[in-house]
Amino acid sequence: MSGTLRHILSRGQVVPMPGVYDAVSALIAERSGFAGVFLSGSALSYTMLGRPDIGLVTLTEAAATLERVRDRISIPILVDADSGFGNALNVARTIRVFERAGASAIQIEDQINHKRPGDLAARPLVSPSEMVGKIKAALDARHSDETLISARTDAPFSETFEQALARAHAYADAGADIIFVEGLSELVQLQRLTDEFRGKKPLLHNVLDGGKSPLQTTAELGALGYSIVLFPGAAVQSAVSAMERALQTLKTDGHTKALRANMHDGKSLNQLIGTPEFQTAAKVFDATNFND
Repeated sequence: MSGTLRHILSRGQVVPMPGVYDAVSALIAERSGFAGVFLSGSALSYTMLGRPDIGLVTLTEAAATLERVRDRISIPILVDADSGFGNALNVARTIRVFERAGASAIQIEDQINHKRPGDLAARPLVSPSEMVGKIKAALDARHSDETLISARTDAPFSETFEQALARAHAYADAGADIIFVEGLSELVQLQRLTDEFRGKKPLLHNVLDGGKSPLQTTAELGALGYSIVLFPGAAVQSAVSAMERALQTLKTDGHTKALRANMHDGKSLNQLIGTPEFQTAAKVFDATNFND
């Protein structure tokens, strides 16, 4: 592995993490030079199920994807664990499963376990004390202190900023390694949060086109005092858009001529996924090389 996430954060530089959803998207992120990736729950739901992010992806489905991603890349992986897939006891199991599967950090949110698909903007929350219990269960369950626990609150969607801030402090006091307040809509709120946590806990921010928070660059958020910046939708939104254009063109034209300038050919795609290395390994381990 290229260094633990805790070590990377100790350098004091902001860490951008694109959202990934499978081995090839993670591989492209690593090849692009990112120091870490975010295994996005919403991107998993979109790509695995073709469904909205309403808690349909299971623990085992997410863990299986994580295992495949970890097998392919060496950089740190922050994993979206939603609400931890249940109560504090479920959270403990989630941490053990994700840690064994290769997570570098695991993010737990304070939304209720079963989301309400009728209104995606409404995000009912568990009590602060229940979330604190989940955080303590997560910390107790992890095998290594290098596996970081990120605590996310969605309080700005249904509570005041001061209440959201109080939740953030409670989660930090409970021992969470990273704090994430989702849905802050004003720059002054972003700055207030960093002012209160500066030098205490790494802060995470989410950049999502069409989201509630003002769009800012990694550098701007780093200057504010954030340590991790997630871009959960950039890869999946771009990939889906590209597939739509490609398949609509193919259906209309009946061939791929118009697509070729913007798509991999067989050689370049095989180069990306490491086919030459497999061919070399096959020769090295060929049974005929080990005859008596």
